[in-house]
Amino acid sequence: MMIETVKKPPSSSSAAAISNFGAWAMNIVSSVGIIMANKLLMSNNGYVFTFASTLTGFHFAVTALVGILSNATGYSASSKHVPMWELLWFSMVANLSITGMNFSLMLNSVGFYQISKLSMIPVVCVMEWILHNKHFSREVKMSVVVVVTGVGICTVSDVKVNLKGFTCACLAVLSTSLQQISIGSLQKKYSIGSFELLSKTAPIQALFLLFLGPFVDYYLSGKLITNYEMSSGAFLCILLSCSLAVFCNVSQYLCIGRFSAVSFQVLGHMKTVCVLTLGWLLFDSELTFKNIMGMVIAVIGMIIYSWAVEAEKKSNEKNYHHAKNSLTDEEIRLLTVAGIDKIPLKDVELGEDQGD
Repeated sequence: MMIETVKKPPSSSSAAAISNFGAWAMNIVSSVGIIMANKLLMSNNGYVFTFASTLTGFHFAVTALVGILSNATGYSASSKHVPMWELLWFSMVANLSITGMNFSLMLNSVGFYQISKLSMIPVVCVMEWILHNKHFSREVKMSVVVVVTGVGICTVSDVKVNLKGFTCACLAVLSTSLQQISIGSLQKKYSIGSFELLSKTAPIQALFLLFLGPFVDYYLSGKLITNYEMSSGAFLCILLSCSLAVFCNVSQYLCIGRFSAVSFQVLGHMKTVCVLTLGWLLFDSELTFKNIMGMVIAVIGMIIYSWAVEAEKKSNEKNYHHAKNSLTDEEIRLLTVAGIDKIPLKDVELGEDQGD
């Protein structure tokens, strides 16, 4: 007698966990990959392509092209309507973030630039509290401090500040934080998928950056892109960078849509750890004891943060179910007066009386 074993399908929670891990993995791998590709493309030992803003315009142009092809072939749908003024506003904030970061890097020391990037986590927390009245537990706040401390130890060295650089850094931090919060807000507000939202914003961002990028790059580097001598190696490197940018952009929208801007910032510093490690392995960059200690502290902070967020989620779910299932005497009295207690209980899915 043969016994047929039936494999149970994976539970929705395990499927969601696998999907979430895939989104994070895609973001980390593509982000680290694009940093390595851009380092080869822009460094003096590589192809000396110093046009960062224009390159970002290429990134969004390719992302927009992928979105158009995806919609045309029916692989994805673009049925949800988002007002054009919101798409324009979001694209302007996003491009201001990119330009501000480039100016901040040019005008400030590397140490202060890293500090400004680290300040995004508390800034995002404060903006979430102001805009969405979102509160964070003590454990989450503690883990954020640990992550910021760890990344600060392994990345911050010389710190020099000037007024122009400080102004650009503030503008970059505020616009980047607002852009990341807006990704999640727009997805929730219009019930729109991450890739569909990206397909709507990427063409606008590409047009802005391809038009203004060359002027910004000329101001930053003193070189015109039209004078750059393109080699086959540089062209292939740009193609690789643009291809990785598609995955990087899609995964960023996916992660923020699934989690939050704060989680994206905190866990995103895993990319910093990976970049430092790969820089040591591939580019012979120096890796000191201070770097290693900072990376260990940062990873510990990320683990604490993941635990704190999960504990907070379970606590909220428990409180929600408790509030939902408990009625006060006053509520019971009102239901009795209204005669609702005499209505037979219905099964919502089947639409049948429970007593039948």
